[in-house]
Amino acid sequence: MSDLTRRQMSLRIALLFNGLVGAFLAIPVVRYLLSPVTRGGNEGYDSWISLGGVDQFPSGQTRLATYRNPVANPSDGETAELPCWVRNIDGNNFQVFAINCAHLGCPVRWFPQSRLFMCPCHGGAYYEDGSRASGPPERGLFQFPFKVLDGNLQIQAGELPTPGPSAASRDLIQIRRQGPCA
Repeated sequence: MSDLTRRQMSLRIALLFNGLVGAFLAIPVVRYLLSPVTRGGNEGYDSWISLGGVDQFPSGQTRLATYRNPVANPSDGETAELPCWVRNIDGNNFQVFAINCAHLGCPVRWFPQSRLFMCPCHGGAYYEDGSRASGPPERGLFQFPFKVLDGNLQIQAGELPTPGPSAASRDLIQIRRQGPCA
């Protein structure tokens, strides 16, 4: 090793340093790629979360409700408490909307006087059924699948809401609301 020149020593130190930095930067990428294996499946993603008793949501009204994100970490604190809008259509049928505008995700507010959801960021407006009324959003509000079980309104909150249920998922929701077959 006595034949090592200053230039060769500097090169080896630089390569070692670059290798350490590369390994350090690769840790998040490796964790991301291995997360489905280490997480142990989809626990929480298929969770049904109670929003409360059906009597908390009067017929013909839209109310704000909150739930705890089922895939939250303990360190998430209050940010894991998520709001949603619950519309009781006729006492038996509900719609549960994500609070976020379909345009850029700003929180929408319900205005009962005009029976509209309004987005304060870019002027998006939605009718009471969640469909687009005006503004930049190209679609209606995102909806959660729901079911009524033992007098409690529950939503499937672990997955991302979609722009309204299709006919097939409405049928599935109707079947789930009726309960298991006798």
